[in-house]
Amino acid sequence: STLRPCPEESVNWDETENLYIEGDNLEVLKLLQHSYHGRVKLIYIDPPYNTGHDFVYKDKFGDTIENYREQAGLAGQSNSDASGRFHSDWCSMMYPRLRLARELLTDDGAIFISIDDNESRNLRILCDEIFGEFNFKSDISWQKRYTRSNNTVDFTTVVEHVLVYAKSDEFVVNLLPRTEDADSSYTNPDNDPRGPWMTASFVNPATKEQRPNLTYPLKAPDGRLVEHPTNAWKRSREEYEKLEEDGLLWWGADGSAPYPRVKLFLNEARGLTPINLWSHEYAGNTDQGGAELKSLLGSKVFDFPKPTQFLRRVLEHASNPGCIILDFFSGTAGMAEAIMQKNAEDGGGCHFIMVQLPEECDSRSEAAKEGYANVCEIGKERIRRAGAKIAVEVEEANRQLRLGEEPKPVPDIGFRVLKLDESGIERPKPGELLLDVVKPDRSDEDIIFEMMLKWGLELTLPIEKVDAVGYPCYSVACGELVCCLADGLNMQVLDAIADMEPRRVLMLDRILDDTTKLNAVQAFKRVEEKTSREVELRTV
Repeated sequence: STLRPCPEESVNWDETENLYIEGDNLEVLKLLQHSYHGRVKLIYIDPPYNTGHDFVYKDKFGDTIENYREQAGLAGQSNSDASGRFHSDWCSMMYPRLRLARELLTDDGAIFISIDDNESRNLRILCDEIFGEFNFKSDISWQKRYTRSNNTVDFTTVVEHVLVYAKSDEFVVNLLPRTEDADSSYTNPDNDPRGPWMTASFVNPATKEQRPNLTYPLKAPDGRLVEHPTNAWKRSREEYEKLEEDGLLWWGADGSAPYPRVKLFLNEARGLTPINLWSHEYAGNTDQGGAELKSLLGSKVFDFPKPTQFLRRVLEHASNPGCIILDFFSGTAGMAEAIMQKNAEDGGGCHFIMVQLPEECDSRSEAAKEGYANVCEIGKERIRRAGAKIAVEVEEANRQLRLGEEPKPVPDIGFRVLKLDESGIERPKPGELLLDVVKPDRSDEDIIFEMMLKWGLELTLPIEKVDAVGYPCYSVACGELVCCLADGLNMQVLDAIADMEPRRVLMLDRILDDTTKLNAVQAFKRVEEKTSREVELRTV
């Protein structure tokens, strides 16, 4: 299988570093392994919750493309809760996807997974096995609705889970900006020129017997010699003396406190650690998510999309400037909109990869009535409209700049559309001789992207047509890969391509004869001698 480019459905094809991929995410995750192994900083997914009525992928590992097409045409497929394999089917669907997803994460990366009570226990077990129990970071409770429903028989469910797992111990959660409430505990009763401060205990929880090296007398400002009756101190004698010398020990306003406390200054305070309870005020709610999508697209075309405020919190906790963010159950592509919003505000330049199965919209649905054939059509249109809206907002803000304020650039609001399909290169049957292995319905661009995947090149790299002494060829990322797909390859052309000093060269076997092959080897051997690196040659 491969991914075929669709420039006509894309936005800013030549400049964008974002991807929108249509297809079964299991097969897509396999295809991304070479190009994006260890490259993705953050993964967020909102998989089917397995309520008995939502869509569940029916994997058939023997024939992925046929299976993908079968699934794409089934609207509203469900995993019957009467099935004896109700939970097992869901776990079997999730397990290989999570295994592949882990391989894409950077060592300091993390995955955030939305889920409800129905499968949260099983998902936790799966993730413990795949990511390791020690890499579990949090089970966040998100208040998805803020009103009670009396239609329920027992308890009204107002929260969902967000399970957070790190790739390794290199992950560090982003601290949050400080708030007025958090800073209100800092005061300056002694008018310390270093500014407001608060204090921390100098008494160690450990006893003197446990930490005899931290047991010594202190001298209070009023001349007392002080020892704790049972516990050691938190700092060594040398550290204590340095704190005392720097005026960082607080014995109370009159110096009579039984034990000192250590001053901690506001101007040295770190950001706030995030908590595992996200209220609807903090992270939005499902009503908000639906209203946002309706505002963009004009009607309610999808049930319960996540609000961008919620997705922005995910980004705030675990993304870094310039990083790659993957969502392989992307639905209406809300994460893409959240990333573009964040980039517009902070200039962080994060890039997204959205993956979604083009599940057909039910013919009776609002989406179908609005002309959307499948979920992918909704997602792509959302990104287009959200991007256009963000561009207008940035340009409007730039017209109202204060004196000396720099204008903000419009962020990357484009995306390359790629679609899962069968390989464009035929495999000869035993005993069969094929003069041309490229399928007749495939374009040059189709073959280039298939080879980019095989060579492990990023799918957003620039591709340009170049002229080599009259011969048309393609250069990916200024010579990372040069593709020769047209007839007319000769020694002069090979010399001209060698002058580009490419790292990789693809040539169609049908355009080569024995003499041209020998000439190619000689031409690129000279490149190797000049640059001290091998030129990888491949023919198909």
